[in-house]
Amino acid sequence: MLLKSIEIAEMYNGEVNGDHNLVIHSLCTIEDGKVNGLAFLANPKYTSFLYDTQASAVLISKDFVLEKPVTTTLIKVENPYAVFTDILNRYFCKKIELSGISKNTDIDDSAIIGKNVYIDSFVRISKGVIIKDNVKIFANCFIGENTIIDEGTVIFSNVNIYDHTQIGKNCIIHSGTTIGADGFGFAPQKDGTFIKIPQIGNVIIHDQVEIGANSCIDRATLGSTVIHSGVKIDNLVQIAHNCVIGENTVMAAQSGVSGSTKIGKNCMIGGQVGIVGHITIADSTQVGAQSGISKTVKNKGSVLRGSPAQDIKSQLKLEALVRQLPELYEKIQELENQLKSLKNS
Repeated sequence: MLLKSIEIAEMYNGEVNGDHNLVIHSLCTIEDGKVNGLAFLANPKYTSFLYDTQASAVLISKDFVLEKPVTTTLIKVENPYAVFTDILNRYFCKKIELSGISKNTDIDDSAIIGKNVYIDSFVRISKGVIIKDNVKIFANCFIGENTIIDEGTVIFSNVNIYDHTQIGKNCIIHSGTTIGADGFGFAPQKDGTFIKIPQIGNVIIHDQVEIGANSCIDRATLGSTVIHSGVKIDNLVQIAHNCVIGENTVMAAQSGVSGSTKIGKNCMIGGQVGIVGHITIADSTQVGAQSGISKTVKNKGSVLRGSPAQDIKSQLKLEALVRQLPELYEKIQELENQLKSLKNS
């Protein structure tokens, strides 16, 4: 990448404060800035780094107000994070241009393979599978019977996809993920044993979904587990049988969703969040890390935290009170001692 600061500003309807002809060679973080590197400032927590960064240029918001002079060139844009992401995609993202089918694959004769497909070594393509144009499947993957993988999807190594799964266009599935395994369904018996409930549904994943490494999405008992378009799932996430995840919802690592739960559109689920089964979570809900969602969330745009989760303002008040408990305990002991003294006197 060789771009001048003024060229970046013009591309994104911004303005330059500093060297208009500064040549950008690379991208960097604001705290570990580099000469001829471009950084960005979007999170207020990193503001202090702006004043001593070694980055030659920094993308900042147009409405950002400096508290003191800076030595770096500032490129003011509407959304620094979005601009930085777009530059990453345009100039630094490695494109997967591979095509061709390895001789070391096992492809059933009934499978339909599209154009410009890449299938790496030791991939098993089962009976009735349809793989459309420009799909990339890396080594050691298993694709179960009657699965459909739509155009442009990339499946990295060691992914297992069970029978009848449907995967949309331009999805990314990272290594070690399992899609379509049996849901956790067992019927308790009078003698304390459990009988397995057959899981005969499937998983449907719509377009532009990304699933992190070592995540699991279970097939439905009946019907489908559904991941809608634009959903982004981090590593080590568990989605149970018959769940529905709404469009453009994001879910961070180590979170788990129990069976038959429906999560709305544009939700943000933090890391290590646990969600019970058979509930509904309203659109645009935000859930803080390590929270536990134990009941339906009805109000759109709710911001929740804690276990059991509650409105974040109430949770912050509760946390503040909990921090005061040792001091309050000492005061109560002191009052009890004074009361005893008064009784004895």
